This record gives sequence, C-alpha cells and structure tokens, in this order.
Amino acid sequence: MRATKVFVRRRRAVVGLLAAVAVAVPLSVTGAAAGSANAADSTSRKCSYTSSQDVPARMRDGTILRSNVFTPTAPGKFPVILMRLPYNKDVAQTYVYAAPTYYASHCYVVVIQDVRGQYKSDGTFYTFRNEATDGYDSIEWAARLPHANGKVGMYGFSYPGATQWLPATLRPPHLVTIVPAMTASDYHDGWTYEGGALDQSFAESWPLTTLANSSVRRYPDGAALDAGMNQAAQDLFSKWYWQLPLKDFSPLSPQDPRVAPYFYDWLKHPDNDAYWQQWSLRSRYSQVTVPTLNFDGWYDIFVKGALENFQGIRAQGGSEASRRGSKLVVGPWVHIPWNRQVGQVDFGPQADNPIDQLQLKWFDFWLKGIRNGVDKDPAVRIFVMGANKWRTADTWPLPGTEYRNYYLGSLGNANTLTGTGTLSAGVPMSGSATDHYVYDPANPVPSFGGRFQASVPGGPYDQRLIEQRPDVLVYSTPPLQQNTEVTGPITVTLYAASSAPDTDWTAKLTDVHPDGTSMLIEYGIQRARYRDSETEPSLITPNQIYKYTIEVWPTSNLFKAGHQIRLEISSSNFPMFDRNPNTGHPFGQDAELQPANQTIYHDAEHPSAITLPIMPNPIAD
Repeated sequence: MRATKVFVRRRRAVVGLLAAVAVAVPLSVTGAAAGSANAADSTSRKCSYTSSQDVPARMRDGTILRSNVFTPTAPGKFPVILMRLPYNKDVAQTYVYAAPTYYASHCYVVVIQDVRGQYKSDGTFYTFRNEATDGYDSIEWAARLPHANGKVGMYGFSYPGATQWLPATLRPPHLVTIVPAMTASDYHDGWTYEGGALDQSFAESWPLTTLANSSVRRYPDGAALDAGMNQAAQDLFSKWYWQLPLKDFSPLSPQDPRVAPYFYDWLKHPDNDAYWQQWSLRSRYSQVTVPTLNFDGWYDIFVKGALENFQGIRAQGGSEASRRGSKLVVGPWVHIPWNRQVGQVDFGPQADNPIDQLQLKWFDFWLKGIRNGVDKDPAVRIFVMGANKWRTADTWPLPGTEYRNYYLGSLGNANTLTGTGTLSAGVPMSGSATDHYVYDPANPVPSFGGRFQASVPGGPYDQRLIEQRPDVLVYSTPPLQQNTEVTGPITVTLYAASSAPDTDWTAKLTDVHPDGTSMLIEYGIQRARYRDSETEPSLITPNQIYKYTIEVWPTSNLFKAGHQIRLEISSSNFPMFDRNPNTGHPFGQDAELQPANQTIYHDAEHPSAITLPIMPNPIAD
C-alpha cells in the first residue's frame, strides 16, 4: 500500500471526522537446514551484482509476467529470494524492507515480480484468483534462472503474504521457505469482513488507492479513470464513506467491470461461502511443507490471521520442517510503517524495525545452510506493550495463560468519561441490571486509532473524546493493585437486546492511565445476524435477549499498577466497519437508516463479561 501521502491524508481526515460526528530480534527454527555450508560461509560474505529489468516469465496459460532480477557476479550458483506484488516491482516495498540490492549484495539472486495485470505484467488483475498457480510457475521459473541454484525463498507483506501462502499450498518443488508478513489466514474473515461486518475503510480504500488505479492505467482512458480515483481518495471521509447503498460505491465505477470487479464481488458475498473458501488457508495447512517465518504487529489489520497461520502450520503442516520449523514474531506495529512510534506511543528502541536482519538470518539458514543459531531460538517472540520488552515462548497462546472473567456492572449511568460502569471478578448479583443507549447509524461512533486501515490512523490513541458520547458504554476496573499482563486472545460475552431485526455490537479494550488517558489496545465487532454462523445468517427478534460473543483480537499489554482495565461497548466503529442500518435488509442494498434502542444486561442470569488472558507471572516493566 502507499506509505506516504495516504498515511498523512488519513491523519488529517480523521480529525475532521471526529469533529463532524462529535534492533534486530533473533529468530530461529527447530530442525535441519536445507543444504549445508562450512563455517567460513557466513553473512559477512558480500557480492557484487548486476540487475535486469522487466525480465519475462511465461505462465501456464501463456500470460507474461515481468520481474526485476538482481544477480550476483561471483562464480557459482546462488539461492533465489522472490517477491511477487501488485504495488510496483520498482518500489519492492522498500518503505519497510531494504532494497533488493541489500539481499543481492549478500549473495542472493533477488527477483521482484509484478503480479498478473499490475504495472509491467500482462493479463487482468483479480484479487487472489491467480496467485497460487502464477506463484507456482514463477517459483519454478526463478529456480532455473542463470546462476540460481534451485532453492527459492519468498518474502513480502500484506497482499504479498498471500502470494507466498497460496502457491505454498501447491508444493512447488523448488520452494524452500517463505516469510509472510502482515497477512491473513482467511480473505473473508479478518481481511474483508470481521464478525460479519464489512471492513469498510480498508475494503474501499485499498483498491481505490492502489489496486484499481494501477491496473486501469493500461487502458486508453486509464489516465482519466486514475485521476477520478485519486480525487475520490481525497474525499473518502467527507463524502464517499457515507455513500449508500454500498453496492453503488461510485469511485470504483460499478458499471465498468474493468476497474474493480472483485470489490463488487466482495459485497455480493457477505457470507463466508464458497467464493471465499476457494482461497482460505485455514483448511490448507496440511498442504504446506516449507517452514514459515510469520511476522506481524499488534495494531496490524491482519494480526489475527498471522497468529492463526502460525498455530495452523505448527499443528497441521505437511512436513516436520513446516511444523517444527515455523516461527512467529509480533511487535507493536501497525500495518505500515514498522516504527517505534505507533499512534500516540513511543515503544522505545526495542520496537525498531528488525525485518531485514531477521530475514537475512532466516534465509541464510534455510537457503544457504549456514549454522547461525536459527535452530536454537524460541518459536515465539512477542512484544509486551506497556513493559516495552520482548517475551519468548514455544507456543501460542503462551503456556500457563489463565483466562479470567471480568464482569460488567453499573453504579448508575455508565455513559460518563470517568466510567461509572464497573468491571470486576465477582459474578453479578441477581436482578434486572441493564444499561441503555440509542445507536443511530446516521451518527456513528467515529474510528480513532486501532488497527491501521489505509485511511484511519492506526495504533494506540486516547479514547476519552469517544467515551463522552451517549452511545458508548464504559466499564472499568478499580485502579490495579499490581501489574497485570494481558497476553493472548480476548472475548466479550454480551447479553443484549435490540429494537432492530439486525444490529451490531462493538467492544474496545483500553488501558486507563492515572492521568485519565484511555489508550486503545484492541477491539472487535459482531453483527447480530452472524452471531451463530459466518455462513448461515439469521435475523434476531426485536427486544429479545441474545447471547453474543465478540472476538476482541489478540494483544499483549502490561496494565501497570495504578492503571485501570476498561471495556467500551457500543454498536459502531465507523468507517473502520460499515454502519449496520438496523433494517435487516440484505447486505449492501440499503440506503435506509433506522435508529435502534440497545439494552445491555449484566446480572446473575445474564453475566456479561470480558474474558482476558492473564499471565500469572507478568513481565517486569
């Protein structure tokens, strides 16, 4: 994704929306490396190299894809490192990685390829459709390049994570390892939708600012199409995020199938049906036989998927190397950039971007066979925010995790900045304890911080302004008596009723500092019609109580003594997620908006609670 002007633009735009609506990290693997090398063959060896632009590769259907190839000039043959991306091979994601020449200078053949239908490559682009077979063909082509020794590794983040995982499921003979960063496990759940709600800011801005405008430039009228999308990107917050119905999202030209037909297909498939399952990784880990280094950030839009990919490949991988050799690194970062400054927090020098040293060590072990200690390091390295230190383990979730319920309670009105709603370990007493608010989709709760989504600022941001809204319920623990480390998956069990036949429920976890700052840690959403199934939605009966499970995505944060743990409950987080119109009508077809009266129950019969993963021995701050 674009790293500069879009990032600056979204920071400015979210302020307007708020006003309008109220180090190297050592990594290793267990198992033998592919190939062998003597002690003298180390990363200190350097190579000169040559470069070739637009090198063609023919796919199985005859389509030509083009790559930039960097080849060492020293005698002999070398392993290949391949990146396949829709974001311009000439840039090669250097907004987070070192230039390809860095890896070439360490004696690798480096191949950076435009995927089908993007930039210099021929064909028509459609998300995910051709990445498995094109990836397979490109891996085998790269393995046969001059001076290549037949061993191929891959890297890249976001969509280029998919261009690694998908061909890996086909088991290309010359693929040895992959390093997918900031990428998902399922392209419906956790990429395009979450809890049944559309990831609207991402789903609309991703094609609008990268995929669609780059692919249309090849058409005779491409310059005009591109210019129109660039202007629309400037007006997302002020205009286009608000456009209804969603199916008519104008900036991507719904009547012109050349522009972004995949976007409108996403909207036609709100259920996690066969359209999505053809690409889901969750059922395919047994088909992957290579070790994987999974790299992500706590405020990334795909972090849940990275954790699932690690767990899935460790449990179900198709070889001992993939099961025992796969690793996980999670820092405090957003999707982009990977800096120590994330949102409103500086996480210190331990949070500096480690990716190039990390990858080079990984590739040296798996592709060159250098005995550099990769096989001695722990499987899991995660950054504990608050303490701003790294923690290691052999599994995820971490061994010894204790899951504790903190129950919602109230002492009058929970809709205040100070948070008179309570969170406590005690089970609520019997009685009809309820809290109420009105969710009006015409005046949604604005997104401010959290997982980076192209045009919404990512990372920890102070939520106090949000918490003043009457449609946000706030529940807090008393000031903590001791440090409490929350590391792992989080769920909210919510007993609630709505006057609407369909609605949304949102949850946010924040860290309240002694000065009152309420810093966003994580959040989740659940659309009522998908409360029981992603594939078989069912509407609710108005004013009937239902039990909902809201998946608040995993995190790792040290809540220090004197801080409070806070839970926010509401029904919108816009434009992070699309507004539920409360009508119960088919998804994406509706321009009608209706307010809904929402009731939260928290008594002995309806014990609404947040379940937190507590480490019995918190990391020292």
